[in-house]
Parts: sequence; C-alpha cells; structure tokens
Amino acid sequence: MRTEDIINKTVLFVQETLQGAEGGHDWWHILRVWNTAKRIAQEENVDTLVVSLGALLHDIADAKFYDGDETLGPKKATDFLTKLGVDKAIIDHVILIIENISFKGGNFEQKFKSPELDVIQDADRLDAIGAIGIARTFNYGGFKNRELYNPNIKPNLKMTKAEYKKSTAPTINHFYEKLLLLSDKMNTKTGLKIAKQRHEYMEGFLAQFYAEWEGKR
Repeated sequence: MRTEDIINKTVLFVQETLQGAEGGHDWWHILRVWNTAKRIAQEENVDTLVVSLGALLHDIADAKFYDGDETLGPKKATDFLTKLGVDKAIIDHVILIIENISFKGGNFEQKFKSPELDVIQDADRLDAIGAIGIARTFNYGGFKNRELYNPNIKPNLKMTKAEYKKSTAPTINHFYEKLLLLSDKMNTKTGLKIAKQRHEYMEGFLAQFYAEWEGKR
C-alpha cells in the first residue's frame, strides 16, 4: 500500500475513533500535533511515515479516559496498522512512541528514545502550552468538575506517576505540575524555539489571573 494511502486511512480511522472525545483530546488535537510534528520534522533527520503515524495515533485511546489502562492505545494502534499491512518494524516503532510520549508526572522515566519520538513528543507538548494549552487545561478541568483555583491547595511537584494520574487538584495547579515544566523538556531546536514564546505567554496569563483574582486589575 502506498504511503499516502496508509496515512489517509489512518486519518479516517482516528477521526472515526475520536468522535465525541473530550475537546482537548479530540481529532483537532491530533491534527494540531500532526501539523506541528511535520513542521519540526523538516529540520530533523527522521522517518516521515513513522512521524505521521505516531502523531496520528499517539492519543487513539488516552489512558486517562479508560480508567488508566495504558495498554488499550497500543493495542488499538497495533491491530489497525497490522490490518493495513504496515511493515512490522514500523508498527513496533509507532507503538514504542505511543507508550513513551506522555508526560505522566515529573518522576516518570522515559524508557525509549528515537528522533521520531523526539519530534512527536515536542509537537504534543507544544499543544499543551501557550494559548491552546491554557484552553485545553481549563476545558479538561471543567470536564472533571475541578476548581479553577484554590490558594489553600498548593501545587505538588513531587508526585509519583500514580499520584499524578489520580490528582484532583485545581486547574491552576496543573500549570506548575506540568505546563510550566515542558519548555525545558523540548528535544529539538525548533520545539525549543516555539516553546519559549508559548511559555512566556502562559506566565503572562498567570500574572493576569492572580491580579484579577485579588481584584487588582
């Protein structure tokens, strides 16, 4: 099967699978990550098919929406790509990307590295910061009925992976527990450049948020 056909069929599969998904983890999230990954890949020596498939399938079954089951996404992706007749080496690489792309809390150690994962991980993390990152964070907080902010509940920067997954802290805490940490975790020069601007935007938002909270602006 031609590369173009594989990608087109994957797009349709992802769009169908993510119908009705939470707004921060829907098809539009996938599309943004894919587009950003392709942009970053132009500056990197990578397998573009693996980058496209990894970006398109990285959130095909996000564990946070499936009772923490981290095996479902890789299984769905494996079954789909196998039916398409994709080369096993490519499938194996894509699965390793899906298994290792997520943040999972500050104490999580990534067990696999590749230039393709670096590209997709940067693209995914970039979608978690800046204006869209802020929108996604509050959308998910509303989805989980969390407080916007509670000055009595401080961010926890020493959570284990299990604690991070079970956290019910106010949405503002998530900026400190994840979003503001991401710009220093970029893998590529292009990712780092984009992240710097988006990080500064978030800092400005937080300054405005606290000023409004206290009635100063």
